[in-house]
Amino acid sequence: MKYNLFLFDLDDTLLDFRASEKRSFLHTMHTLGLRDGIDALFTRYQEINVDLWKRFELGTVSKDFLKVERFRKSFQENAIDLDPELASRLYLESLPDTVVLIDGARQVCAALSAIGEVGIITNGVEAIQNRRIAASGLSDYISFVATSEACGHAKPDVRFFEYAANMARAFSKDTTIIIGDRLDADILGANRYGIASCWFNPDGMANTSAAIPTYEVASLHDIVPVLDMMQVNLKQA
Repeated sequence: MKYNLFLFDLDDTLLDFRASEKRSFLHTMHTLGLRDGIDALFTRYQEINVDLWKRFELGTVSKDFLKVERFRKSFQENAIDLDPELASRLYLESLPDTVVLIDGARQVCAALSAIGEVGIITNGVEAIQNRRIAASGLSDYISFVATSEACGHAKPDVRFFEYAANMARAFSKDTTIIIGDRLDADILGANRYGIASCWFNPDGMANTSAAIPTYEVASLHDIVPVLDMMQVNLKQA
């Protein structure tokens, strides 16, 4: 195989964040005594959260602001008298207890760690992401975790990828590949940094963005065969 450094996004690539997010949100609301209207509140919370993360990636809001603001705004819009700072703390504390693996995550990490080095690249909260990785059972396959919080810059900023590359045992752009579900963060970041990328696209979404993945897969089980097949094609060319 051509590649020996595999940089994986974490949420919705290796870990099913959407499933974990909902479980943690429900747990938080129940802990705070809220029972009615939680589904509608969660839907609005997700919309607010996505917008705040986009603003964070553009550098217009801080992560500390984001963590509380998503709850403050959700509560305010729904006239709910709950403490957003407490909700944020309870939610983040529960995330490591609600980890759900994407199908094939363990297998692909095991296979690729036997070939080279596997690193995690994430814009998530560092302490929480480390606890979630530990709870996932993937730690044995992962060499390092690069977070935007420790770096000071978020995907798709080139400085984040330089930071991640410096954490690897050995680094060459020609033998490094990023695997992630986000075109606007993972794939665009790879394009800007000049390394290969694999778009994990289980929902079969159309790519209408400026980001151009080197490969595309619908299942994590397809990653090793696709990369192996590309190597065979290169030898035959």
